[in-house]
Amino acid sequence: MLDSIFTLIIDTVAIVLAGALLLRFWMQAVRVRPPMEIAQFTYQLTDWLVRPLRRVLPGAGGYDWASLIGAFLVALIATAFAVWLRGVFSPQAVLLLALLRVCQWALYGLIGLILIEVVFSWVNPRAPLAPFVRALNDPLMRPLRRIVPLLGAIDLSPLVALILLQIAIQLVTAAVGSLL
Repeated sequence: MLDSIFTLIIDTVAIVLAGALLLRFWMQAVRVRPPMEIAQFTYQLTDWLVRPLRRVLPGAGGYDWASLIGAFLVALIATAFAVWLRGVFSPQAVLLLALLRVCQWALYGLIGLILIEVVFSWVNPRAPLAPFVRALNDPLMRPLRRIVPLLGAIDLSPLVALILLQIAIQLVTAAVGSLL
């Protein structure tokens, strides 16, 4: 009982921190300037980890590798803690599970961004955060919008993207499951 409470707390902290690190990576990868509130939240939450990592892993090719590696380190620590609580510790299993968690968190983050964009389009397309979220989704949605035609005024490409992301989550989970 107590170990499940500790696991819940560690997982929650890890998801929030790794989510901010992945958002920071994605914002820089797609070259989107965040609104001030989101920038302050993201950078203040992650600078303590990203700045030291940047000394070792400078950005290359327009990507913030320190943020991505930081998200992996957070997943690695959370996974090692969860595996240690179960009493079974295999370094290979911990590395693979941590990689799986980062991939899952990234895919779930993309799903969340698509859902936020859909809600904005229904409720308030001119919301201050709507262009920011749309810009974050654009690299994923642009190719789908070329393929999936509009039905009347309805854009079904977010639905296709959500299905493809769910398939990717299942494939990643199955691949790591078969390796363990």
